[in-house]
Amino acid sequence: MQTLNQAQTLQHLPFPGLIHAIEQMFIEGCTVPLRHNHVVEGADDAAGGIMLLMPAWQSGKRLGIKTVSIFPGNQDKGLPGLHSVFILYDAATGKPLAILDGDVITSRRTAAASALAARWLSRPDASRLLVVGAGRVASLLADAYRCERPIQTVQVWDINTDAAARLAQQLQASGLQASVAPDLEQAARQADIITCATLSNAPLIHGDWLRPGTHLDLIGSFTPAMIESDAECFRKATVFVDTPEALMKAGDILEAIKAGAFQPEQVAATLEDLCRGQHAGRRDAEEITVYKAVGTALEDIAAASLAFDSYMQAAR
Repeated sequence: MQTLNQAQTLQHLPFPGLIHAIEQMFIEGCTVPLRHNHVVEGADDAAGGIMLLMPAWQSGKRLGIKTVSIFPGNQDKGLPGLHSVFILYDAATGKPLAILDGDVITSRRTAAASALAARWLSRPDASRLLVVGAGRVASLLADAYRCERPIQTVQVWDINTDAAARLAQQLQASGLQASVAPDLEQAARQADIITCATLSNAPLIHGDWLRPGTHLDLIGSFTPAMIESDAECFRKATVFVDTPEALMKAGDILEAIKAGAFQPEQVAATLEDLCRGQHAGRRDAEEITVYKAVGTALEDIAAASLAFDSYMQAAR
């Protein structure tokens, strides 16, 4: 069994190839049971966290499972809030093939799937990107989006302005016109694409801020208690989801339903529908679109298989 460390996993997951691999996996399909979601109680001086178990497989091809621990209180300790490990198997024999860095897989497949959805849901000429958040996933979004859209300027907003400044500097070094957004509302009103990758439990983006033609990408929240947008975003937009599981677990959607601003049957399509050509995506340049994702193990196994195959080919 092979072991791919963080650097090796990263090396074999370039965004163009990863976006294509995820698209192909949605087209081919695979079995994805509902994830296990377990609360891990904290000690007296700790907030505790969440443990996720995410399996997926393609019959006769690959089988994989990702374990994810999410501890939001880690920010106060100077640690990432998420850690994960991915184990890849041969689905025909059950033989373990590799252990890969799950953090890299999770962050890069999340950004790649976000950019993939934007292929159909954002305007083709979208050039102004607002990144809300400055963590691991947020740091990757501009590079992923550049594979699909002519991104020229990026603004970064985070509750931690120092973190936003550091990310803006990283993006500048990559050749982008990047800056810190001092005012979130003003930045949102000017953006073509708004992508949110936070662990927020209160609305950050308000529907009243969304001008015609905006694409709002919500990929941070993945439990009923987490939310990045208000109900008005869902009232005024055409809504897409990564998988139907978003209707059960996304706080953004559940709160919009509770407020009477949205109903489950109003979901226009899933990412699978878009990849398979079963929905055309954005209708026109004036439409406001929302993409709500909670993540799926389908994307994980696509990423793990790509990294493993690329690693083995390079080793020959």
